Amino acid sequence: MKKFSPGILPTLMTIPLVLILLGLSLWQINRYSWKVDLLDNLEQQLAEQPQQLPSVVDDIEEWNYRRVFLTGEFLHDKEIHLFAHAEKGLKGFQIITPFKRSDADTIVLVNRGWVPEYKKEADDRAEGNITGEIRISGIVRKPWEKSYSFLPESNAESNVWLYGELDAMAAHLNLTVEPVFVELDKMDVPGGFPKGGQTRITVPNNHVEYAITWFGLAVAMLVIYGLYGMRKAKNKTG
Repeated sequence: MKKFSPGILPTLMTIPLVLILLGLSLWQINRYSWKVDLLDNLEQQLAEQPQQLPSVVDDIEEWNYRRVFLTGEFLHDKEIHLFAHAEKGLKGFQIITPFKRSDADTIVLVNRGWVPEYKKEADDRAEGNITGEIRISGIVRKPWEKSYSFLPESNAESNVWLYGELDAMAAHLNLTVEPVFVELDKMDVPGGFPKGGQTRITVPNNHVEYAITWFGLAVAMLVIYGLYGMRKAKNKTG
């Protein structure tokens, strides 16, 4: 007497699906290990002492999240407005300003920090537009594009940007710049804006939860398959 008889079609459907779910679970475990290494590297980068940004940045990944300092002056007439939410959800912008270095013959796009929408234009916070040579410090960040094609585009014409599209920003300003941003540290600014120190490091590491979910689905499929096979065999016997 057969105690288990699921049939060919349920078997052909269940076994490949279970293997796929187990494969996804294993992949998430591997992703977890990769993410741990990434977070460790970020912490190590941020823990290092600030050093002068080289005159030419060749390896973007090597400098990403490194603390640096540089000397020069801001070109306030060439601001970039990057849309951002901050300060209890208020609509605002991060002000990206070209910084002409005196310690190197290059220009770097510096994210000076956040302003509310009514302070978006430079003339509305003229007291905060520091002039003359200044030494600044901050954190290096690499550019980023929009994640999905269906997301809205930046509007260069109105100077409202949604992503860190460094090359497009440089073309809009008609400037040659280094291939990284520097996000300014928090500092005292006349009038209080822009507010520096806006660097946010949020790298979620939920891969163990995902791995458990995929594994649980695989086990559930096997349990259902087993119960179905035993019930079908019992019905045939009956």
